[in-house]
Amino acid sequence: MARLMTTQLLLLVWVAAWGAQPRTTRARTELLNVCMDAKHHKEKPSPEDKLHEQCSPWKKNSCCSFNTSQEAHKDISYLYGFNWDHCGKMAPACKRHFIQDTCLYECSPNLGPWIQQVDQSWRKERILNVPLCKEDCQRWWEDCQTSFTCKSNWHKGWNWTLGYNQCPVGTACHPFHFYFPTPAALCEEIWSHSYKVSNYSRGSGRCIQMWFDPAQGNPNEEVARFYAEAMSGAEVPRAWPLLLSLVPMLLRLLS
Repeated sequence: MARLMTTQLLLLVWVAAWGAQPRTTRARTELLNVCMDAKHHKEKPSPEDKLHEQCSPWKKNSCCSFNTSQEAHKDISYLYGFNWDHCGKMAPACKRHFIQDTCLYECSPNLGPWIQQVDQSWRKERILNVPLCKEDCQRWWEDCQTSFTCKSNWHKGWNWTLGYNQCPVGTACHPFHFYFPTPAALCEEIWSHSYKVSNYSRGSGRCIQMWFDPAQGNPNEEVARFYAEAMSGAEVPRAWPLLLSLVPMLLRLLS
């Protein structure tokens, strides 16, 4: 009986130790240089020398194609049929942020640590709580103060009867600050918490930059590595309580 229990305990220790080791390396690899399983994303990131205008920072390694980058700059494009001007003409300075946001979402291969599975007709994965650098969020909010909208969550609830989004019945157009009283309200609520405003600043290596100079390299690569290592490394300690709890019993049986 003791021999059977010893064998079973050794098997449990082996399973726990096996689960704590190789899986962490594989998980870290899967979080880096990846594309979402979504409507317009490529299967794997690769160079795209001709990415259009605001999407061009990702041309050395991109999850979007040239056509996607071009459509990202259009009003009511084929990407999602979204109308930025649903409450009158959006200010150009404000629209630049939404174009950049679209480019980051479609083109970046550095969002792996925040990719989550979803069950939606147009995508199998989404991003959640990406730590956006506080200055990028602040500037986005400031540049949209003179523009108007009728909703705080732009992911859902629109009237799509004409093939593009219109304000739903019962809503009214107000300046952005009415629906988004703070920068965090804008950046976190508008796309169902795709972003979370970080306490870190641009260049810290701890927050995702929506804007960057490609001549200086892509700073989001370092950010993705940092969070991937933190997330995958957190898996290892989970097995240790089980291993430690088995050691005394195993020692008694062996003695």
